[in-house]
Amino acid sequence: MSRGVLLLAPGSAVEVDGVEWTVEEVEPQVGRVVLVDADGERECRSLRWLVNHPRVRPLRAPASPSVRGGRQGVVLSDLTEGQLLRARIRAEHVLEAETGFRAGHPSRALPGEPRPGYDPEATTVGERRRTKAAEVAAMAPVEAAALGIRFMSERTLERLAGKAGRELVLACADGRWTRSGGGHPSVTAEIREGIFAVRQESLRRSRMSFAARHRLLQQYVSEVFPDFPLTEVPSRNTFVAVWREWFGPDGARQRYVRTAQTAETGQRVVVHRPGQVVALDSTPLPVKVRESVFGEPVSVVLSIALDLYTHSLVAFRLTLVSDTSVDIAMLLRDVMLPLPMREGWGEEMEWPYPGVPASVVAEFAGHRVAALPFFAPETVTTDHGGPYKNHHLVDAQRVLGCNILPARALRASDKSAVERAFSSIKTLLLEHLLGFTGTDVADRGADPEADALLTMPQMEHVIATWIVKVWQNRVLGEYAPSWGPGEGHSPNSLFAAAALQGGLDLEIPSPELYYQLLRAHHVKVHPGRGVKILNLWYHHPLLDEDRFRGPSARGGRHKGGWLVRSDRRDRRSVFFEDPDEPGRWHVLRWTGLPPEGEVPAFTDATATALLAEVRARGIVPRTDAELLPVLLEILGSAIPVEQWPSRMTKREKTGRSRRTAQSEAAATDRPTPTAPPAPAEPAALSVRAVAWPAEAAAVDAAVDAERRRLREAVGVDRAPSQPPRLGDSLRRRRLFALPADDDFEARESS
Repeated sequence: MSRGVLLLAPGSAVEVDGVEWTVEEVEPQVGRVVLVDADGERECRSLRWLVNHPRVRPLRAPASPSVRGGRQGVVLSDLTEGQLLRARIRAEHVLEAETGFRAGHPSRALPGEPRPGYDPEATTVGERRRTKAAEVAAMAPVEAAALGIRFMSERTLERLAGKAGRELVLACADGRWTRSGGGHPSVTAEIREGIFAVRQESLRRSRMSFAARHRLLQQYVSEVFPDFPLTEVPSRNTFVAVWREWFGPDGARQRYVRTAQTAETGQRVVVHRPGQVVALDSTPLPVKVRESVFGEPVSVVLSIALDLYTHSLVAFRLTLVSDTSVDIAMLLRDVMLPLPMREGWGEEMEWPYPGVPASVVAEFAGHRVAALPFFAPETVTTDHGGPYKNHHLVDAQRVLGCNILPARALRASDKSAVERAFSSIKTLLLEHLLGFTGTDVADRGADPEADALLTMPQMEHVIATWIVKVWQNRVLGEYAPSWGPGEGHSPNSLFAAAALQGGLDLEIPSPELYYQLLRAHHVKVHPGRGVKILNLWYHHPLLDEDRFRGPSARGGRHKGGWLVRSDRRDRRSVFFEDPDEPGRWHVLRWTGLPPEGEVPAFTDATATALLAEVRARGIVPRTDAELLPVLLEILGSAIPVEQWPSRMTKREKTGRSRRTAQSEAAATDRPTPTAPPAPAEPAALSVRAVAWPAEAAAVDAAVDAERRRLREAVGVDRAPSQPPRLGDSLRRRRLFALPADDDFEARESS
């Protein structure tokens, strides 16, 4: 419909005397029109009656026959700032020609208005229009083009006379600025069918260039539509533009394009509650820290668990050198445990969420709880890293009752939120710390290793404080919930809103969950020796009882086996649950450990090196006690204590520090039978006090204890005396001294 014109076409609607009618048929040759109301009643009226009716009003125009559909109207937001400024300048010139004032009204007159030739009391509208047209024609072409009034004539001023306000500004805008976008006239129905056919064929074939795909399009059109002229096939540039508009950029590898096409279901998962989807990921921490054994600067790995609904960093871990499946399993356990308050944290960092008071949560957890959500994750999404694809972690996720949803290979969009979280942590916190290494080697400082100041416990305390105090209260701009678009929210406010809507599930796992998340072994109990776990023997007096002499009552896949669990971070002991007392776990120590002393913790890597060294030496030990000297030598006990820092390489120091850090993490995760472990206090800022002298003393004591035990085993109460050197018996007498006569006669008589 245009102004003052009634368009009648099949499908259009008109209102006659307040009743809506739809035009079903138009017969211009006889001057009749057929109208149908909402009840299906038809009426045939003449065009003269309908046009001259005093109360007829068109409702909607007939549907456009365009394939792309009708175009929406242009609004001021479609213009850029420069285009909007030029349109307003044109509108001011139009208003000055119509009213004599640039603002359109005498009450908003600018200084010096009205100008001579535009005074509304002395000139007419026609005179002002002619004056404006002459003024524009006398301007320099460059200046007129810059102001956007180069082609403003008297006829243009007459055309724009009936508009005002926003409508006038849009009318003064150049139509080329908002020309119709999208669509390609050369893409007909035949070309469209051919492009989709080439798309399906290119998914099956190996990767090909756009030139080859364009030739496939030409082949398809020539064979399927013989009458279609090949000259009407779009050019290669148009074909590439259409391809990228419809199917996106074409930069992925062919195998991943096929997997993405197969995985595309057309549905999107909307996360609408905390814990519904938790994303796990690890990245090297771009800050050098000091390890706690030698005080050397090392690199650590940061692993985080991010709730995709509230974007809360519900758990994190720092591991030295690399993370393992045990570390990720304990990270999932941390998601379910409330974070205890630490020394130096004020009341503003305590549990603030509505519904459950902080005192109730503290009584339920056994300690004061910090302002960080905790819940049981429903779905866990990870990447395809080694620790995340490990069977041990998969079993741990099944124990927790989580659905495993791995991201597609090379698809960062599947876990884009956790990737952006890493970037935010780097820019908001890590860049301000000493020892920051930058994004890559080219951006690295002069000596970040020398700048490293914080130890691993201190770095862990800094990150935990920053998460509770800053990250959980930071405004999340683009992550507003579906029920509050455009509102400002933080992770804490989103979790509080979810708690008010659906309540809180204060289900804290028992301490036995630590043992259930460890690696399981189904073995046989050998009388007098214990159990053999990964080529090492472990024993406890409990296993000598008669009830463990035969196979267990277990059935199924591991029929007859006894369940033992091990922590790969500390191979000195394994854990065994008493079948007669469920929930009571016994620690089985390695039989190679001396009863008087204790050796440093060793991991799977150290145990593998130990057994490899034994096989290389051709030793076939009868007991694990024979493995102790080899283990002590691998651990570096044969090197004098004073020479450790100078003789060990940086790689050896990092390995020793990693074993120490893993043993400390395992000891922290392991529950105590009496009370839950107290939160670790942050270490002092001094890095001079290192742990390697104490560890060296422990190793030295272990060596002395082992030697003492071997002496007692053979019945020697004191240390054996040093044997004489070779030739001492010959040196006691002179070789060339002649014997006495009496001695000579005695020898002759004999």
